[in-house]
Amino acid sequence: MILSIGDTAPDFELRSHRGSTVKLSDFRGRRNVIVAFHPLAFTPVCANQMCAYEKDLAEFDAAEAAVLGISVDAQPAKSAWAKTLGAISFDLLSDFHPHGEVARKYGVYREKDGISERAIFLVDKEGRIAWAHTYDIPQQPENADLFAALRNLGTHAR
Repeated sequence: MILSIGDTAPDFELRSHRGSTVKLSDFRGRRNVIVAFHPLAFTPVCANQMCAYEKDLAEFDAAEAAVLGISVDAQPAKSAWAKTLGAISFDLLSDFHPHGEVARKYGVYREKDGISERAIFLVDKEGRIAWAHTYDIPQQPENADLFAALRNLGTHAR
């Protein structure tokens, strides 16, 4: 079952395309976090989605929000994909082993396909889900939705 607004966001620690590990709870008390599940690397809509976050990253930073892109791809694949996308300066995380474990915790793993839904969760500084939306796989999410959700938290987004 997908998480709801007000739920505590399950903690996770995943490998980044940069080789480091990222732990959600490390942001607690410091930054809001956009947890953006996307189905697979090397696909057009996922590439457009991640590039849109990079394009608006300064605005996310101004809104005290970190962006984390998560898929079931292995960390080396995420690293290779990041290179094809150009300069991606936020973390692209691998939910590869155990396969889809974090997507399952958030209720967005697609058992029949072995991938996650295209789903975005805004986790506030206290570690709770403040906003969530699941998109159709071919649908490109709009950053304006995230900026509106961040404004509702009282931050200074556009």
